[in-house]
Amino acid sequence: MPRSPATVRLLLAFLLCAGAFAVAAQPALPVIQAPAAANPYGLGALWDQGDLVARGTILVLAIMSLASWYVLVTKLIAQSRMGGQGRAANQSFWKADSVRRGADQLQPASPYRFIAESALEAARKHDGLIGKVDLNTWVAQSIERAVGTVHSRTQEGLAVLATVGSTAPFVGLFGTVWGIYNALVRIGASGAASIDKVAGPVGEALIMTALGLAVAVPAVLGYNWLVRRNKVAMDTVRAFGSDLHTVLLAAGTR
Repeated sequence: MPRSPATVRLLLAFLLCAGAFAVAAQPALPVIQAPAAANPYGLGALWDQGDLVARGTILVLAIMSLASWYVLVTKLIAQSRMGGQGRAANQSFWKADSVRRGADQLQPASPYRFIAESALEAARKHDGLIGKVDLNTWVAQSIERAVGTVHSRTQEGLAVLATVGSTAPFVGLFGTVWGIYNALVRIGASGAASIDKVAGPVGEALIMTALGLAVAVPAVLGYNWLVRRNKVAMDTVRAFGSDLHTVLLAAGTR
C-alpha cells in the first residue's frame, strides 16, 4: 500500500529522534591523552646522543662536583668540631693546677692538647745540646712548629676546591666545543641548516658550559668560606699557644 509523503516524513523524523536518543544514552568514552614527550634538547638527550668524549666530560664534571661537595661537608664538620674543642680548652685548661693536668683534661684528638703536649715535651727535653739554647727560644719554636702542624691540617682538602673551581669551567667549555663540532658535522651531513635543526644540537652542547659553571661556583664559594673560617680558628689557636708559652716560662722561672 503506497504511503503518503507526510507519513514518510513523519517516519523519518521518528527514526532520527530514536537514533539521537540512543547515541546520547551511551556512556562517554574516556579521553586517552598521549604521554608527554620527553625533552629532546635536555641533559638526557645529551647523554643519549653524545659520543664517548661527551659522556666522559659529563662524568669528569660529576666526579669533580662530588669531590668538592665531599671536601666542603667534611671540612665544615671538622671546623665545627675544632671550634668546640677551642671552647672546651678555654673553659677547662686555664683552670687546671698545672699544664700537665690541663692537657689531660682536653680531648685526645684536640689540636689544643697537641700543642700543650708539644710544649711540655720541649720543656722536658731541654737538656744536652738543646740545653744550650735559651728555654724561651726553644719552647717558642716548639709551640710554633705545633701551631704550624695544626694549620697544615686545617688546609687539607682545600686544594681540591681550588682545583675544581679553576678547572671546571674549562672542562665544560671543552665539552661545549666538542659538542658544537659534532653538531656542525651532523648538520653538514644532513644538508639541513634550518633553525629547528641547529637549535637542538647547539643547545645541547651549551649545556656543558652550564654544567662546568654549576660545578665551579660552589667550589669557589666553598673555598673562600672555608679559608675565612680557618683564619678565625687559627687566630684562636695562636692565641692559645702564646698564652701557653707565657705560662710555661713563668713556671720554669719559679
